[in-house]
Amino acid sequence: MYLARFSYDVLPADRQRAIDLIRREVETAREEGRNARLLVPLTRGPGGAALQFEVELASLDQLERVRHGGPGEDMGGLMHAFSEILVAPPGVEILRVDEAPTG
Repeated sequence: MYLARFSYDVLPADRQRAIDLIRREVETAREEGRNARLLVPLTRGPGGAALQFEVELASLDQLERVRHGGPGEDMGGLMHAFSEILVAPPGVEILRVDEAPTG
């Protein structure tokens, strides 16, 4: 299993709009059967992201669908709305979950 974490840097004035947009991403991922969540950092270092979106992926092939949506989804509109409020391009981390064998 993999985790994809997208970090967004937005101005305080745009924070609620960004939260609403990320919630739409979370909802879409959950409708497709993936675990997803909005992460709101309580503390941040210099240059740290204001908000994060994290989604579980069974395979890396699912990453393209998360970023660009599937048929009938208006992810282009969502990404355009995001681009209007982002201070910098989103940071993307791909993590592999270490699932140690039980025994």
